[in-house]
Amino acid sequence: MRKARDIIRLNFSSLSAHEIARRLAMARSSVRETLQRAESAGLSWEQVEALSDDALESALYANRRSKRGHRRIAEPDWGNVHRELKRKHVTLTILWDEYIAENPGGYSYSRYCDLYRTFARKVSVTMRQTYAAGERLFVDYAGDTVPVLIDRLTGEIRAAQIFVAVLGASSFTFACASWTQMLPDWIDGHVRAFSAMGGAPDLLVPDNTRTAVIKACLYDPQVNRTYAEMAAHYGSAILPARPRKPRDKAKVERAVLIIERWLLGRLRRQTFTSLAELNAAIAEMLRVLNDERTIRRLGVTRRQLFEDIDRPALRPLPSEPYVFAQWKACRVGVDYHVEIAGHYYSAPHQLARAEVDARLTARTVEIFHRGQRIATHLRMSGNHGHTTVADHMPSSHRRYRNWTIDRIRSDARRIGPSTAALCEQIIEQRPHPEQGFRTCLGIVRLAHSYGGARVEAAAERAIDIGARTYSSVKSILDNKLDRHPAEKRAAEAPTILHANIRGPRYYN
Repeated sequence: MRKARDIIRLNFSSLSAHEIARRLAMARSSVRETLQRAESAGLSWEQVEALSDDALESALYANRRSKRGHRRIAEPDWGNVHRELKRKHVTLTILWDEYIAENPGGYSYSRYCDLYRTFARKVSVTMRQTYAAGERLFVDYAGDTVPVLIDRLTGEIRAAQIFVAVLGASSFTFACASWTQMLPDWIDGHVRAFSAMGGAPDLLVPDNTRTAVIKACLYDPQVNRTYAEMAAHYGSAILPARPRKPRDKAKVERAVLIIERWLLGRLRRQTFTSLAELNAAIAEMLRVLNDERTIRRLGVTRRQLFEDIDRPALRPLPSEPYVFAQWKACRVGVDYHVEIAGHYYSAPHQLARAEVDARLTARTVEIFHRGQRIATHLRMSGNHGHTTVADHMPSSHRRYRNWTIDRIRSDARRIGPSTAALCEQIIEQRPHPEQGFRTCLGIVRLAHSYGGARVEAAAERAIDIGARTYSSVKSILDNKLDRHPAEKRAAEAPTILHANIRGPRYYN
């Protein structure tokens, strides 16, 4: 309207249309059209000078006609257009084609796009970012916490953290309380959100918190391995926001503000004594937020948008929810065991001294080498004990491990009573039973070379002559003394006392 006002002012100064066009850098046809409109409206310069821009525009273009002549143009439902654009593969061209099919005399495509963009700017400044249905879930923690009374006697209060997740297309919001912002609670918040929504999105958009992103980078951020594994379990990918760019996750920033002001503000006078009680109150407030409160200008609730747009596009949930697991880099010891939380778990002996990754859940320990699982164990308490799988041991170790005192006694009894008695005497003779382990093992193994009958006879002779060593039994067998009965010992006679007889005490 500024140039229209200048055209009328210069024409009042008796300048020609050619001179006016030259001074205002306009086409002469535009100048003549403006002057004709002013003449048709009966406007003088004094009247134009007193009019505002809006009034002048109404006066000059009140009788403007379109190329189609006088008609009333059907106005599209811009709220519905805005919602439809959130669906996958839907564009303004498709929606305009549908609009023209229903209203043949409607707006042209360019005018249709201009009017929609004007509407979108009025909805919200954040709507400059458009999100496809089921595409992105924005996640973050609220800055404010909720006090929880955990001990009525002492009055001890603990602050609960609020996890917030919001879908990009429908703005459907989820929140839950946890004690910390550590990895277990972070993962649990996602699992709860997926369960509440009945599906999983294509992308998860967190900020660069150390819980989610180990190393923040604009081009190649390094995501926490457990977080990435959880996302893969649900078929989602992780796309962290750019460092120091909060507008990349403006959806969740707005959702956090709503949770803090609208939800937590209403709960400020309530006293909670447990997380379960707090989460129940949050769930009820979220029901009101999502199901009853309408979004301005769109005229629908978040629940309606979610059911209509996001839910059909979400990925179906797997049959089992994700089980939280942590990863730990370890090195296999020379005894082919890995130390985890004060307990030792075996790995194949070929990987002694190798670097491996351990995946820890509440019940299991899995050991991976170069991405391949090589061992699985039930998780034990940190008692510095050993959990060993026989297949992980070298063959020589397995053979030695299988020879226990109980097994030696059992094998000795199978050879014969004399062999069993000899082994018992050897074990009882030693200060510690295991000190006679190898002696008994050697005697039992002689049955492989000489046969059980000869070993039984040799054991009987060894008992008679008081031999308690492996070499004595083997000597009996080598010299075939087991085939001859041992000489009977003389009956006990009175002890001879003489200065030339030393007696057994001398040798002690």
